[in-house]
Amino acid sequence: MSEHADKSGISQAFRWFDPRGRDVGTIAFILNRITALGLTFYLFLHLIVLGQLAKGAEAYDGFLATIRSPIFVFGELLVVAAGLYHGLNGIRVGLTSFGIAVPQQKKLFYWLLAIAVLGSLIFGIRMFTA
Repeated sequence: MSEHADKSGISQAFRWFDPRGRDVGTIAFILNRITALGLTFYLFLHLIVLGQLAKGAEAYDGFLATIRSPIFVFGELLVVAAGLYHGLNGIRVGLTSFGIAVPQQKKLFYWLLAIAVLGSLIFGIRMFTA
């Protein structure tokens, strides 16, 4: 494969996530892609954490001390936000796939996005003030 073809493939991959010049439905789909990748990454990370249990209580306790840092706590907030958005957008996609609320899907997207943001804010406030 030539270098030109490789660069073209890389630019194609980045264009897949590029929201510029897209309509609301496409932006919703791009956000769904990004959250799906993030949640998949979190799943693998979660399996690694569970693997710490097999190494004994000391290893797991050490890991728990590490994840109490602010960067990990913020990452947990991102996981919750991604899960809320991904799940609520999945409901929108499911409804419109069955022909329900198709003309209102932009409004439905904005409402579900607002619910996801509000839920994430509530979770974040409770998490950081506890």
